[in-house]
Amino acid sequence: MCPFTRPRPVRASLRRKIAALAAATACLVAAAVGVLVHLWTAQDIRSRAEARAFNGVYSAMDVYRRTGTLADGAELDPAELPAALRHPADGNRHTAYDGRVDANVGPTVWAAQRVGGPDSPMLAMRVNMNGELHELRRLDVSMAVASLVALAAAVPLAVYGAGLLGRRLRRVSETAGRISAGDLDARTGHVKGGDEVADIAATVDLMADSLARRLRNERQFTADVAHELRTPVGGLLVAADLLPSGETEDLLRARVRDLRGLIEDLLEISRLDAGAEQPVRFHVPLGAVVREAVARTGCVATVTVGDTPGTEGTATTEGAATVETDPRRLERIVGNLVVNAHRHGGGPVEVTVEGRTVVVRDRGPGFPADLLRDGPRRFHTGAAERGSGHGLGLTIAQGQARVLGAELHLGNAPEGGAVATLRLPARPA
Repeated sequence: MCPFTRPRPVRASLRRKIAALAAATACLVAAAVGVLVHLWTAQDIRSRAEARAFNGVYSAMDVYRRTGTLADGAELDPAELPAALRHPADGNRHTAYDGRVDANVGPTVWAAQRVGGPDSPMLAMRVNMNGELHELRRLDVSMAVASLVALAAAVPLAVYGAGLLGRRLRRVSETAGRISAGDLDARTGHVKGGDEVADIAATVDLMADSLARRLRNERQFTADVAHELRTPVGGLLVAADLLPSGETEDLLRARVRDLRGLIEDLLEISRLDAGAEQPVRFHVPLGAVVREAVARTGCVATVTVGDTPGTEGTATTEGAATVETDPRRLERIVGNLVVNAHRHGGGPVEVTVEGRTVVVRDRGPGFPADLLRDGPRRFHTGAAERGSGHGLGLTIAQGQARVLGAELHLGNAPEGGAVATLRLPARPA
């Protein structure tokens, strides 16, 4: 587990968004279609009613002129006749809509025509639309039910389709997350569909291939340079030993030793990057290994061993837990952490062993924010107040911890100072 991986922010589910969008679209379409059908049907009902009233007046007028009697449904100057038909500008037939609705009379279409001169009575016919409007209301209800049924069918289909899309996008996202966490072998693989999601997946895989290729080239270059420098630096160290004793000889020898240490660190990082390091495990007392590692550094540090007897998966010998690990790599990790605390932090340096956990703490300015956020970077020492150096100690400690299957967490204490916590696995993989 990488302790420096940023947490993924919580986002609303794409499936829910697409389902909500599909539901909203279905509602809008159903509402638009329902309104259009209602308006068109209402207009058709009124047009047919006007035609019936118009033709009824024509037939009734023919009967009245021939026989002087009123046909069925015909009336002379009825009291309910709309005002617009009582005083027409000519003697032609006219129609009018009476939208009154009461308990007895529903919406009605009137048609009227004068039987003679300008002062003659109006012959009128009315067509009641109650029956047609009742059918219109039934049509509205049917449209509403059909819309609800369509919505109920569309939402699950949208959820299913969104789920397929979401799973494909999640696969690409998880691959990108693994790559960002350092797994350069992660690939999305072939994504079905031949659409934009497949293009994104292919682009992510191409990016990972290019990134892995560049990193391999850089690691190989670093390893080659360190290997080529190893021989001449060794020769320099031998030549420095042949110089006459003095301040100049001591200074030169110290600088050559520093250069040789840097080359050894680069070679170690190259092996760690290449995955060529394999642990050789033994059952060792953790407290004793830590004390030996601190003593080898030559730095002053307080070592406190406070193992808890009876911890699952551990045995205790003289108060120190026995763990199965690679003692050489464990010493390398603890030594680098102690040296880093002295070089970049501030005393006193305290080393605490508790169970399978080793904590190294100093009293300096603490780790810088970018190191806590992004993890150790090569040749980067962080804040200026933490001193100078080639910046490989924490990188090597992190790589060796990964080889052991351990977790190395870097943080700052609330009261100040850097805290490095190494947790060994209960059972090595």
